Amino acid sequence: MSSTAKINHHRINGQILPQPCTHLAEFRSTNESRPFRAFQDCLRVKPPGGRAAIRREPNEVPHCGACGDAARARLYACVSCASVSCYAPSGPLHAVLHAESMPPGHEIAVDVDRAELFCCACRDQVYDRDFDAAVVLAQTAASTLGLSSSSSTSATEVASVIRFQHPANLRKRRRVDYRPWEPDLRERTLVENGSSPLERPDKAPEFPRGLRGLNNLGNTCFMNSVLQALLHTPPLRNYFLSDRHNRYFCQDRSNVSAAASASASAGVNASRRKVAVTTTNTDSNGKSRNCLACDLDDMFSAVFSEDRMPYSPAKFLFSWWQHAANLASYEQQDAHEFFISMLDGIHEKVDKDRRKPHSQGNGDCCIAHRVFSGILRSDVMCMVCGFTSTTYDPCVDISLDLEPNQGGSGKMSSTKAGHPCNGEAGYTNSRQHTGTSTLMGCLDRFTRPERLGSDQKFFCQQCQIRQESLKQMSIRKLPLVSCFHIKRFEHSSIRKTSRKVDRYLQFPISLDMAPYLSSSILRSRYGNRVFPFDEDEPDASNDLSSEFELFAVVTHSGKLDAGHYVTYLRLCNQWYKCDDAWITRVNENIVRAAQGYMLFYVQKMLYYKASEKQVAR
Repeated sequence: MSSTAKINHHRINGQILPQPCTHLAEFRSTNESRPFRAFQDCLRVKPPGGRAAIRREPNEVPHCGACGDAARARLYACVSCASVSCYAPSGPLHAVLHAESMPPGHEIAVDVDRAELFCCACRDQVYDRDFDAAVVLAQTAASTLGLSSSSSTSATEVASVIRFQHPANLRKRRRVDYRPWEPDLRERTLVENGSSPLERPDKAPEFPRGLRGLNNLGNTCFMNSVLQALLHTPPLRNYFLSDRHNRYFCQDRSNVSAAASASASAGVNASRRKVAVTTTNTDSNGKSRNCLACDLDDMFSAVFSEDRMPYSPAKFLFSWWQHAANLASYEQQDAHEFFISMLDGIHEKVDKDRRKPHSQGNGDCCIAHRVFSGILRSDVMCMVCGFTSTTYDPCVDISLDLEPNQGGSGKMSSTKAGHPCNGEAGYTNSRQHTGTSTLMGCLDRFTRPERLGSDQKFFCQQCQIRQESLKQMSIRKLPLVSCFHIKRFEHSSIRKTSRKVDRYLQFPISLDMAPYLSSSILRSRYGNRVFPFDEDEPDASNDLSSEFELFAVVTHSGKLDAGHYVTYLRLCNQWYKCDDAWITRVNENIVRAAQGYMLFYVQKMLYYKASEKQVAR
């Protein structure tokens, strides 16, 4: 970007927005009434979901009027005289020469392939809200006019929908600036009076604080592996260690609720009142029953104490059995199924306490879903008329196939209502490929458009009949912590058999999720627009960073019915193997060679890179 464009910005409501350059402002003042009307008939859109372009005729091949080139550099059409010239930063400058050789007013041009404004004097892209609004509205209208995918739509065909004017329903993006917390005078006094300095050991500890083994209580390695990952999830760890969920206060609130419920039933006979109190606050033995969050708070306190002996999560296992009665046994369970069930148990407890349901997709929810919950976007586009149906679904993880589909979509995510684990409609991966699977490749397939079969036709509201469609998934909102579940266990309802996919998956330490966001995928479809063209809600993908760091890997070794779960944790830039009660330091190459089953990534802005070993002063 040129130095002229860099300073050509202004701030509105804490958000930096580009403003028109002086040449664009002069052009608009000279042509006050519809300054871009010359290009209204040349605006072409190819449904379904095509980009906008500038063409006099649908099949026209534009070329530079000076050199005749049509491929090497970008082509720009002057908005004043419609002359087409080429421009490249390190190549031909015919667009710039055209602007310099003409009277004032010929500096503004439009990219003929992207329909984006360009200032030949500033040599940079410029932004005009009215122009971009017209282009996006043209694309939206083109998808609802009922045209075939082989035709192109000009602006005159959508004149009843498009007007080159200020759109009233486009909302500005809202960005919340990150501000580090600093204690005020009162908080500093409380910290100083209520704390004591930590004793520095003469010798540095062998393992980081909080790294403690978990005893196997009988085929409970599935639980231990997930708990180790959760105990070292930065946002979850900070929440419980800062006493945000106090188990003693939670139990007191439960007792008060039970007492209030008993008082309200004073008119009922004593036996019924006793049953009501027992059901609310005790188990079948008459003992107090804690929520899963309370037991997790107890576990955080124990694990992050100075005790290095292995910890037995028997209390947590019993509480989880009460929530998932169908899984209450000492048989080996699926780690991913346990992860989803545990988050549900915490979430349902919050719903009961607050007396109202809370959606996973927003911030007003339990800590489990505030950390792990994101939003998926699903676009289903009619292949006949281009009408697009968009739905949003909350998810706490994303399930990915190791291999390309063999007759199914293979795209799955776990949500609050129903948590499919490993696909039940036959073997989605029917054959082994020789190539190496990568996590980025799995995400590419997850967000790749796929044509639904004739047996999956959806009802098009524009055509009023069922039509073949194109479906594409994307990530509308990223969670603080992304959990990727690799589908290694396959179940065939046809053959009534199950098997495990023993295939290597290559995964990165640092992961950029930007290519898989809805904003990126829609931008590739509609072009590089400054304002959000998805008008249902502000662009949620920009609230947080798209860069993630790997901090935990849950692996599975062995067969489907006789296997073992192990977790690798990344602490202080060192990897540790958590094999139930045994904790050992391992090399990063061992982690990369492991058979990943669940991968946990935390947003880079929340991953505090540990410093080198501290030396006692």
